Amino acid sequence: MRLERYAWLSVAAAIATIALKALAWRLTDSVGLLSDALESIVNLAAALLALSMLRLAATPPDADHPYGFSKAEYFSAGIEGALIVLAAAGILWAAIPRLVAPQPLDMPFIGLGLTVAASAINLGVALVLLRAGRAHSSITLEADGRHLLTDVWTSAAVIVGVALVYVTGWLRLDPLIALAVSAHIVWTGFGLMRRSVRGLLDQAISTEDQREVAKLIEEYSRRYGVSFHAVRTRQAGARRFVSFHLLVPDDWTVKHAHQLSEEIESRMRSMVPSAAIFTHIEPISDPASYDDQELDR
Repeated sequence: MRLERYAWLSVAAAIATIALKALAWRLTDSVGLLSDALESIVNLAAALLALSMLRLAATPPDADHPYGFSKAEYFSAGIEGALIVLAAAGILWAAIPRLVAPQPLDMPFIGLGLTVAASAINLGVALVLLRAGRAHSSITLEADGRHLLTDVWTSAAVIVGVALVYVTGWLRLDPLIALAVSAHIVWTGFGLMRRSVRGLLDQAISTEDQREVAKLIEEYSRRYGVSFHAVRTRQAGARRFVSFHLLVPDDWTVKHAHQLSEEIESRMRSMVPSAAIFTHIEPISDPASYDDQELDR
């Protein structure tokens, strides 16, 4: 429930901004503001999806899914990216006819005021989600936060565009701003989908965490005369997985080797949050111990 409350905050923000931006569009008949309202509908769909995926990701492992459900967060980020791209298509559909046949805007100041209020809500919620996403290593919350932050910049561009239309009287500027907005959110959508795919393909843990693992391995190799190989890492949502082979002197007892591996695993878990550590112990002088070093073994 701890992470779900952030998703509910995103849902509430999306509902509020949809109402404000839809009203702004109805008052002004601006296609730029329409594009902004359409993206807010995507925000609501994304927030509901994030809520469901966070619930699934928090489900404990079972017999059929012994590693848990943490990868569900990547599905959320990927689908959210696809929804953003669909919103861009809707913006294009609305903007191109207006580019061919420009129309004057009505009540621009009231519409802009409503959009500014909606953007302020999105900015506050985006900062909260980004902070929570980093603190809890949740790609779902981070993706939702970045999406809302993109919405803030989108709204800023639309506000400037509508204001310039009012000042200059150049009506085609409104649909041109909408087209620029659609290009920007397509870029954001594809970025989210690309990151989601990388996660589903078992990407290694962060470079910073890998450095921590390497420093620990170097320390124990120097202190105890042991060796390590076949070090593999991956991440799935908030969870991290590290496995390695620990090569110990031939005269060590199983108990001695096990005690050292437990110590190493304990320290590694403190350095790499939410990590599951898997160790395989081998005799250091046995040639067969070196037949399984490659990543494909």
